[in-house]
Amino acid sequence: MQTKGTVFRYNDNVDTDVIIPARYLNTIDPAELAAHCMEDIDATFVKRVKQGDIIVAAKNFGCGSSREHAPIAIKAAGISCVIAQSFARIFYRNAINIGLAILECPDAHDGIAAGDTVSVDFDTGKITNVTKGTTFQAAPFPPFMKELIAGGGLVPYVQAKLAAKK
Repeated sequence: MQTKGTVFRYNDNVDTDVIIPARYLNTIDPAELAAHCMEDIDATFVKRVKQGDIIVAAKNFGCGSSREHAPIAIKAAGISCVIAQSFARIFYRNAINIGLAILECPDAHDGIAAGDTVSVDFDTGKITNVTKGTTFQAAPFPPFMKELIAGGGLVPYVQAKLAAKK
């Protein structure tokens, strides 16, 4: 499993309220959430993001409330992967549950700039900054998590497993 995209770069403590502001929590529609993703921290994000792009962040990405709207908004906006030095634990779990690929890599933030092209190999955990010709290593996904993410998240994964048993 691999992805490649242009980087949107953020610093420490990007909280769920700037990922998807509370004023938009009256909907669970992924497209509507995506239309407002990151607007309080990066007003042009939704105009510039393309399917497959990647977010690279520093420490504690996804801190704040436990709203699952945040990873849903990111995924629906087209982001294929979030790479951060660290994630807030509840955001990490919510992201995996909805099938958003996320990797912890302490060195990537300092070696990747906004606008760089990055490729990620989820089987090996290798992150390649194509623009600069540098690589970083994250822990690869275990097989179960690769299946879960490829299947679109926990609910579709479980539904597929149950259907296969019939």
